[in-house]
Amino acid sequence: MMLRSNPDKELRLLLLGLDNAGKTTLLKQLASEDVNHVTPTAGFNIKSVLSNGFKLNVWDIGGQRKIRPYWRNYFENTDILIYVVDCSDHQRLEETGQELAELLEDEKLRGVALLVYANKQDLATALPASEIAQHLGLHLIRDRTWQIQACVATDGTGVKEGMEWVCKNIPAKK
Repeated sequence: MMLRSNPDKELRLLLLGLDNAGKTTLLKQLASEDVNHVTPTAGFNIKSVLSNGFKLNVWDIGGQRKIRPYWRNYFENTDILIYVVDCSDHQRLEETGQELAELLEDEKLRGVALLVYANKQDLATALPASEIAQHLGLHLIRDRTWQIQACVATDGTGVKEGMEWVCKNIPAKK
């Protein structure tokens, strides 16, 4: 049975990325909340969002270096991994790539579909999504479906398109 036939289906989405990438802003945008007042996430936020007939339970985990070791506590039962990149922060591209590579190697996330939001595309220094994909080595991924989506979390540009991809690439539950 395909999941799409059950409109009440709940899914667990894990939202990760370095601090200041725009994860919480993205989450607030998904929930149609005010994005003007966002503070760094010290722990985690959870919001349930309805999208394309699915109830998406989105777990937004803080991205500060001291919090990252705890990311793995949230991997269990993840249906889709969403990784947010600040495309204007050239200094941290290597760091964000290393963090993503570690996530993709974890056994608990094996085969989990990946959506990368190439965020902050409205900034003059932002690299295009295609260059971000290259920096992250996405073209080398063979063990899962993935997508990169250019976006601007503050105004919602590209956010909906990413969620549409998520809803089309929902894995069949075992």
